[in-house]
Amino acid sequence: MRFGVTIFSTDVSMPVTELAVAAEERGFDSIWIPEHTHIPTSRRTPPPTGDAQLAEEYKRSVDPLIALAAAASLTSTIRLGTGILLPAQREPIVTAKAIATLQNLSGGRFELGIGFGWNEDEMEDHGVEYRTRREHTRDHMLAMRALWTDEVASYDGDFVSFPDTWSWPKPDVPVPVLIGGGAGPKMFAHLAEYADGWIPIGGAGLTEAIPRYKEAVAAAGRDPEAMQIVPFGSLPTAPKLEHFAEIGVTECVFRIPSAPADDVLPVLDEQAALVAELRS
Repeated sequence: MRFGVTIFSTDVSMPVTELAVAAEERGFDSIWIPEHTHIPTSRRTPPPTGDAQLAEEYKRSVDPLIALAAAASLTSTIRLGTGILLPAQREPIVTAKAIATLQNLSGGRFELGIGFGWNEDEMEDHGVEYRTRREHTRDHMLAMRALWTDEVASYDGDFVSFPDTWSWPKPDVPVPVLIGGGAGPKMFAHLAEYADGWIPIGGAGLTEAIPRYKEAVAAAGRDPEAMQIVPFGSLPTAPKLEHFAEIGVTECVFRIPSAPADDVLPVLDEQAALVAELRS
């Protein structure tokens, strides 16, 4: 089982470039960062955490693709992922080119974690209705896949379409796609159709959910053992990580505080010590 870290990267937290270098030096396998394009002040949508007020970092998130491209230039082995990017809120032709460029510049180390979104206010400003956010995401992902893989690409969907088109670069290494969210039939259907892995939040219920996920993948004619299972936001302990390994988790991503380096590095050191102990 691999080990990674995720930080809600902002303009006032430890820069992604510095964290990626520090995480690579300490033996972590990956670093993941989320995105929010903006946060409308209307705040009609309750915070996903259940808190009364939305945490400050949601208002200040950096662009993940640009930040990870900078991190790629300073590292050589650590994998770089979005956890998560919101495809429904992005123009897919431009985003496909940006991701392919990042994948090639990083030497094939980029992984695309995506989500459907929770903030109705935010997605509305992008012309996305909350009730169709899953279908919107699927359309954009299938369109991007066509641009990545077909020499002459075209796509005709409900939310995006384009005629025969040339678009380079193509990714030298296929871009793994992982979808974040809770277990359920709708999630498993999306995972089975066009994803390479699942990002459950936390780890509760995975013992029962993983077999159901693999059944959905097998029913779609794909190899369930090739799928990644990457729980996010875990506060790691040795027993928890040993349990994850036993039930088929392929990678566990630890939570790092959205804070300056003086607050982040002690946490990173503590987590790195735990990883070293498990690997010994």
